[in-house]
Amino acid sequence: MAKVEYPAAVQELVGELKRLPGIGPRSAERMAVWLLQSKRAEPLALARSLERADRELCLCETCGFFATEDACSACDESVRDASIICVVEQPTDVLPMERSGSFRGVYHCLGGKLSPLDHVSPEDLRIAPLLQRVHAGVEVILALGSDVEGETTAHYLAAELRGRGCRITRIAQGLPAGGGLEHADELTLLRAMQGRREIVE
Repeated sequence: MAKVEYPAAVQELVGELKRLPGIGPRSAERMAVWLLQSKRAEPLALARSLERADRELCLCETCGFFATEDACSACDESVRDASIICVVEQPTDVLPMERSGSFRGVYHCLGGKLSPLDHVSPEDLRIAPLLQRVHAGVEVILALGSDVEGETTAHYLAAELRGRGCRITRIAQGLPAGGGLEHADELTLLRAMQGRREIVE
């Protein structure tokens, strides 16, 4: 008896969805079936938006944020303080910073973090363009993750930036808003203690 399988078009769709980060075979299959069967799904609209994004978007040559050929909103130096550069891992890290309303400088997206196990070396990241942007009097904020790769990247960048006359800072890391000590791990508590500041009345 012949084995029952999805048609080739469905298998191809599942295969493409499996390539997305965090999507395994079962999740990819469920997503594919939903796109093909659900009345709420609009697969052609999704395809058009993906095609448009692929056609129109690029990474800003200056900061690495998403841009069109016309402009990058993150590099609008007319309203931003170009003397403060916030270094983040990915373009997606820019928007949380913007939503916080706490930063009015410019950004630099590395495009990842150093990871020897994943074969990501300094040459694979946007480190050289960062060094070209930094000059005396600039403050460089390293807003990188607190995992091993993020710490390694921060230490590497700090070493590369020393001697350029710039101020190098690292964002404080600690307890999230509304979080209690009982849910915090040792590294989080260590960062919270190191990032403490005096209460001024």
